[in-house]
Amino acid sequence: MNNEFEWIKSVSQPSYRHSSVKVGVGDDAAIYEPQKGYEQVVTVDTMVEGVHFKKETVPAKATGYKALAVNLSDIAAMGGRPLYYLVSIAVPKRGWTQEELREIYEGMHELSEKWHVDLIGGDTVSTDDALVITVTVIGEIKSGRRLLRSNAKAGDVLFITGAAGSSAYGLEKLLEQGLKAADDPSLKPFLKAHQEPEPQLQAGMLLAEAGCRLSLNDVSDGLAHEAKEIAEASGIDVIIDWNRLPIHESFKEYSLEKQESWVLYGGEDFQLTGTVSPEDWESLSRLFSSKGLPLFRIGSVEPGSGKVYIEREGKKILADKQGYHHF
Repeated sequence: MNNEFEWIKSVSQPSYRHSSVKVGVGDDAAIYEPQKGYEQVVTVDTMVEGVHFKKETVPAKATGYKALAVNLSDIAAMGGRPLYYLVSIAVPKRGWTQEELREIYEGMHELSEKWHVDLIGGDTVSTDDALVITVTVIGEIKSGRRLLRSNAKAGDVLFITGAAGSSAYGLEKLLEQGLKAADDPSLKPFLKAHQEPEPQLQAGMLLAEAGCRLSLNDVSDGLAHEAKEIAEASGIDVIIDWNRLPIHESFKEYSLEKQESWVLYGGEDFQLTGTVSPEDWESLSRLFSSKGLPLFRIGSVEPGSGKVYIEREGKKILADKQGYHHF
């Protein structure tokens, strides 16, 4: 990368989709005008080479796509609509070509175009270590409609917006076979789930618009882990009914232990899981069905103190394994 400023200009979008952007890329800071009657939603996530991705398992374009997707998923988990994003990238002095870096931005641009999110700033630096990508996303939600982990109550229904475990299964195949795993057509949905996950923004906004009491979380570190975050924040216990979980048919040829490792503890599915009262569950289910979106009832909420149990064949087993932790 010969000239930082020419590089920034080359990866910036030519115009902004939102008239609320008053100053974007090219000044010391971005300026935007918030919409009246809405609250601002802000999230940031960092992806580090060797920790969150490897060249051997995720192509450059998919790396950029995923870096933005994980942040959009956080916005979805609050019921928000994403508007803008900023990218800070620390580029190693060796190991990454300018074309590969351009592909990273192409991946972000592809996803941002789908959800009409504007790139309004960022930073580019060099490093002696691994590639580091930090993305910040700013969104909005109607005042009073935010969805929190702490809203669950005993008696609630536990739900999820789609099957868990796809990303973990895809990653396992990539670690075994490398990028040539894509040559197997049967693996492509699982590889895409890991490399280019789809943030459930439509589902999140629909849940917020429903206007009922909901708790919500995105499945980034494993279904059991996210359920535990809801349980701890709400001061209740969560029961996951194994027999109600939407599980891929291809998983069923593996041992139960393997299935659990992918579905409950695998992570990076970026589905949404949460709770709603039994009274509102039926109307919520019909609402999703009318929009052609899946919504699965997978368990219940009981009085308790922040624990998660897996129910199978009439027995409840404490989910004592943890999802992914950095420290």
